[in-house]
This record gives sequence, structure tokens and C-alpha cells, in this order.
Amino acid sequence: MPFGMNSLSVFLRNHRVHLMFDTLSQLPADPILGLISQFSQDERSQKIDLGVGVYRNTQGHTPILSAVKQAEQMLLTSEHTKAYIGPVGDAVFNRSMAELVLGKQHTALERMTMVQTPGGCGALRVAAELIKRTHADATIWVSDPTWGNHIPLLGDAGVTIKTYPYYNFNDHRLCFEAMFSCLEKVKAGDLVLLHGCCHNPSGTDLNTEHWQALVSLALRKGFVPFIDMAYQGFGEGIDEDASGFRLMCEQLPEVLLAVSCSKNFGLYRERVGAVGVVSAKKAIVESHIASIVRGIYSMPPSHGAAIVAAILSSEILRPLWERELGEMRERIQQVRKELVSSMNTLGAEGQFDHIARQSGMFSFLGLTETAVAALAKDFGIYMVASGRVSLAGLNPSNINTFCGALNKVRLR
Repeated sequence: MPFGMNSLSVFLRNHRVHLMFDTLSQLPADPILGLISQFSQDERSQKIDLGVGVYRNTQGHTPILSAVKQAEQMLLTSEHTKAYIGPVGDAVFNRSMAELVLGKQHTALERMTMVQTPGGCGALRVAAELIKRTHADATIWVSDPTWGNHIPLLGDAGVTIKTYPYYNFNDHRLCFEAMFSCLEKVKAGDLVLLHGCCHNPSGTDLNTEHWQALVSLALRKGFVPFIDMAYQGFGEGIDEDASGFRLMCEQLPEVLLAVSCSKNFGLYRERVGAVGVVSAKKAIVESHIASIVRGIYSMPPSHGAAIVAAILSSEILRPLWERELGEMRERIQQVRKELVSSMNTLGAEGQFDHIARQSGMFSFLGLTETAVAALAKDFGIYMVASGRVSLAGLNPSNINTFCGALNKVRLR
């Protein structure tokens, strides 16, 4: 018999029925998703969102790149089927991404297995499942701080997670000596997750000397580097941002990679990424990744990867994409310089200089949670409680407002 809500409640109570989902309790909102909700409910016209990690142009919009639009038009006229593309994904995309991250002449290309995934998140999770299957006792070491979703994505696969020091909040610099000292204790077979460039959330990157020191340490200790490359091209340049990863692949027998096309191609909602493994056991590794994929989501989506493949294999679209990516990179660099200059002019000399030294979309302002809350309450400026800001949310129409509010909160 059909139930209304009232009659259903009476029936369950009278018959003492125990429901499966009664054991669940409400979870707190994700910090970023909760921030989105707060921002959307704020009715002030001058509000500023510095929490969400997506690129925005000078008009505050996340645009579709011209290269992407043109690639989509090509696909619209040339695509002839919607059949599955198989667990490992688009072959042209996989080859093109391997060449993008390694360069077309790199010696490790012949050892690189690249498999398309649903975004960088999918790449991280598939890699975690591969690690668990290969070496169930392995620990993945992640930086402190790291991107907020690293630990859930990797840890929920059942892999042990530990942290190593990375960022000194007092002087806003990399604490490499402490990092290196901690990694000296990592056992053989463990994995060390490193941000390829544009460290999220600190914006503070490793330099060439740091990468080389970590290569030597990995050789000596026997751990495997696991590189998250979510922002290639957003730091110094396409090749420059991949230099640490390329160095490791050149000198080490095994390296893992998770790569995302969300930022540098602007394909956020298309969920385009890839998991890569450099190993002499290329065919064997690919067979296991395909098996893992088959057991999780079976097949990746096609459209976004086809866009990337079309761009990277086109003599016309590739230069256009590189130019557009360069414009995004330069805009973020300019925002960093303008923010520091404005704060210095307002009397905060030296307090925010670290922002100009960093790269990518993120940085820590060095604010207390009380100050962050005051910016939201009094000025409609939203960021995560740690004071991490997405600098892409600043533009010519709001940066002076932001700096003025930041200075007022700083002086309280």
C-alpha cells in the first residue's frame, strides 16, 4: 500500500522497523563548498570570492578558451560515434599528454604509461588504488599543508597517509631543511607526493636544486616520487613547470603522476585528467590500471579529452592555446605584483612581499581565523579560514577594495 510521510512514520514506529540509513548523521559542509554557499547568500554588490580555486579573467568570469571553442567546433562536425572509448581512454590524448608533461624528446617516454581519467581527482584515486594493489603496506607522504582533497582522495582508498613539513607560515617560505630531514625517515617502497608546480595552497615551489636533492634522496632511500601536476603552464611556463618532474623521470626508475587539464585548458566541468606511471613494466602496469578503472567507473568520458587531443595535435590550435595560457599566467603574476604594491603603499611594507615571490593561483595572507571572519562579515570578502586566497578572484575593479579592507583588518 502507498504511504504518505505521516502514515509511513506511524507504520515504522508501530512495527519497530530499523532502517539502514538511520545510522547516518549529518556531516559538516566541505569548507570550500560551504564558502560557496555563504558567498551566494551574501546580497552585497561589492562582495569578493577568493575561496574557489578556478581561474577568472579581469571581468571575474571563467571563460572558455578560444582554442577549446574551435576544437569543439571541429569535433562537432567530425565526430562519428558515441561508442565507449575503453578503460584507458583516448589514445591520442594519452600520447599527447605524455609528450606535454615530458617533452617530445624525453628518454622516459618509452617507459611512460598514461591513462585518461575523470579529472586529476580520478587520476589520484586510480593511483592510490594501484599503490594499494602493488604495495598494500606503503605510506603516501604529503606536504603540510597540501590541497584539501589530497588526503580524502588517497586515504579513502585505504592507503596510509603521513605528512612532511613544507611551508613555514612565519616567514612564508619553503622549509626545505625540515622537509628533507623528515623524508630521510621514509622507508623504501613508500611514496612522496610532490606538487609539480604552483603548490596548492601555498604558492611556494621547489627550485631545481631542491628537485635534484630529492632525486638523490629517492635513489638512496628507495621511495617513489608521486607528482601532482594540476597547474602546468600557470607558474613559469609549460616546459619550466614540468622541469622537476622531467628531472625525476630522467634519473629514477619509477615515478607516478596525476595530471589535470582543468586549469590550463579551462576544462573544469569536463573532468579531464590522466594518471601516469614511469616504469620498465609498462605493459603490466597498464593492464592493472585498466583493471582498476574497470572496477570503479568502467570507462572515462570522451568529450573533454578529445578537445585536449585536438588542441595538442593541431598546428593551429596548439599555438593559440599556448598564447591563451600565457595570458592567464601573466594575469595572475600581475595580480600578485599589484597586491603587494598596494599593501606596501597602505603602510604594510614587507608584510605581503612573499606573494610576489610565489607562483600559481594561491597564497596564504598570514591572517588569523578571526581576521578572515571579519573580512567576510564586515566587507563581504570570502576566503577559507586558513587565510588561503585564490588570487584569480582579484581584478582591476575590486583589488583596491580588497586591499583597503585587508589593511583595515590588519590594523585592528
